[in-house]
Amino acid sequence: MNNNDVLRSLRYLLDINDAELAGICGLADFDLDPALVPALLKKDDEEGFQPCTDAVLAHFLAGLVLHKRGRDESRPPLPVEKRLTNNIILKKLRVAFELRDDDLHEILRLADLPMTKAELSALFRSPEHKNYRACGDQVLRNFLRGLTERQRG
Repeated sequence: MNNNDVLRSLRYLLDINDAELAGICGLADFDLDPALVPALLKKDDEEGFQPCTDAVLAHFLAGLVLHKRGRDESRPPLPVEKRLTNNIILKKLRVAFELRDDDLHEILRLADLPMTKAELSALFRSPEHKNYRACGDQVLRNFLRGLTERQRG
């Protein structure tokens, strides 16, 4: 999935406007011009489309964690990833929405994509681990769809 699709899905999921989206990026110390947001939310075949960089999406996800869970002043802020993968996006969403294994299984069931515990845990492992599995676009897309259904009803 490209970053613009993820950002569009998350904006719909959270039911936020352009200024709120930019504000969430601001929580992660990233200045996103609210006037740029509509261009980031366009599809790639629409006029005025602006590609969403890894930096923008990574800061939005970091800000989303802070928005949903709050800032822990006793810990230093975590560094923002320079290169995003579907696995990292999935991990950030799991943290932001405080999802446990049961929640993840329910979300994937809602999206008609049931997975075993082993398959699911492989997505959250380190890339160096022998049981690591890369998260495909279909899994992330269905996860976002199931999460939206769970959050918005």
